[in-house]
Parts: sequence; structure tokens; C-alpha cells
Amino acid sequence: MEEAQDFAADIIQSDSTDALEAPRVPVEPAPPITSRFLYVDVAAMRAKQLRKGARLRYDVEPGTPTPKKPERQAMEEVRLCLVPYTIPPWKGVGVRAAEEEAAAAAAEAAALAAGE
Repeated sequence: MEEAQDFAADIIQSDSTDALEAPRVPVEPAPPITSRFLYVDVAAMRAKQLRKGARLRYDVEPGTPTPKKPERQAMEEVRLCLVPYTIPPWKGVGVRAAEEEAAAAAAEAAALAAGE
């Protein structure tokens, strides 16, 4: 009988670790998306995750019609600010060329100053 009690204690401990493996839901809501293009990008990336088997981040109330397609589910998650996202810093178009031109001009000015 003591073995059965030890077995039950092991099961209770394993159940507590399963709760830690639940899907990650952001603690704070993501900032609202104001750009249509960013909205589409974030929703598309989330739809790809849902297609691969990710769980929904919102609860569905019984009796409420819900979208069945992953794309629509992803759009709903983005609308509810449940999908965290980051925007990489913008480097601009032609920034590298402008930096190279400035470096070349500085080197040319240094060569002229050394030659005088």
C-alpha cells in the first residue's frame, strides 16, 4: 500500500510540471498595430505558426462563431493584441553608399592636406 502512495505522489509532482509547459501568452498586450502592412506581416507569421500546430492565444466562448482558417484566427489574435512583434531598425535606402562617399571624401581631403 505504501508503494501506491509513493506512486500517487510522483503523479502529482509530474502534473505540476505540465502546467509550466503551457503555451506562452504575453503578460502585457502587444502595442496596437496602426499600419495595414505590418498587420498583414504579423498575421501571416502567426498563421504560419498556427498551421504548424501552435495553440490559439484566446479563449473561444461556447456558442460564439469562430473562424476556422488559421489566417482568420491569426488576424483575430493580432486584433486582440495577443501577438508580440518587434520592428527591426530601419537602415534606409542607400545609407551604405552615402557612408562610403563620405569616407572617400574624407580620405581625399586628408590626402590633399598631406600633399600641401
